[in-house]
Amino acid sequence: MVGLLKVTVVVCVVGGIGTGIFFLNRYVERTSLAGQADVALELKGVPDWVGDQLKEKVFLAAVADGNGLTIDEQAAHRVQQNIDNLVAWLDEVKVLTLHNRLRIEGRWRKPLALVEMGRQRFYLDAEMVVLDYLPMPHLVIVKLAGAPTLKDAPILGEPLQREDLAAAVAIVLQLNRMDELVAADKPLLREIDNIDVSNFAGRKGPAAPHIMLYTKDGTQIIWGAELGKWTQHLEATDQEKLAKLYGYYRQYGSLLNGARYINLRDPTDRISLPVD
Repeated sequence: MVGLLKVTVVVCVVGGIGTGIFFLNRYVERTSLAGQADVALELKGVPDWVGDQLKEKVFLAAVADGNGLTIDEQAAHRVQQNIDNLVAWLDEVKVLTLHNRLRIEGRWRKPLALVEMGRQRFYLDAEMVVLDYLPMPHLVIVKLAGAPTLKDAPILGEPLQREDLAAAVAIVLQLNRMDELVAADKPLLREIDNIDVSNFAGRKGPAAPHIMLYTKDGTQIIWGAELGKWTQHLEATDQEKLAKLYGYYRQYGSLLNGARYINLRDPTDRISLPVD
């Protein structure tokens, strides 16, 4: 009973948080140098999840115009423009001139979801901004499936205007926050393979679940309508869905190798919870 109460309280807290970006300022200051004409570039305020490949991408972009570097405001402005134009991963870029180097600072965009459509493969962050694909095996990134193919290639660094994918990213955000609060040692999201939006808004069948989640062993998690739309379809509330899912996870320790499916959308559904 106490375990269920804890999950329910956390769910209520999470439910009150908007689905906008939630950037954690857990910075570890690291300095990397890339010299050109004896002028160093310093990349400061880099989060732990940013790897060497991504750092090198920023350094290469900084000097992409080939005009060389000097320690002055004009050079700093050029470096900033180069990064703004070529690196979607770094936002709000500022380049400062110090006595012996140029310092690059900015807000890093963390990928949350992976979209694969034919030859197109890209990430989306919490603000639906498109990021080019780089291998990120150390991060928990959920695949998004079932969305119709885009007519045009997405623009890197720009928000993607797609309601179905945005609905899936909103669920990833909720699960990510729940993991941070109640499952930090063993995140539930690590067991989620993909979120299927093929029936988003009932476009294939209004009575069928609009959104489905699939675990890495193929277990179906029936989510239902997108966040905030549960009342229109007489489903369990978003908070109840989260409580059911994390209650199951707490009791059995995993979503894998257990139930054939987990139904979250029915308010009368009886998934075994710790209280049982």
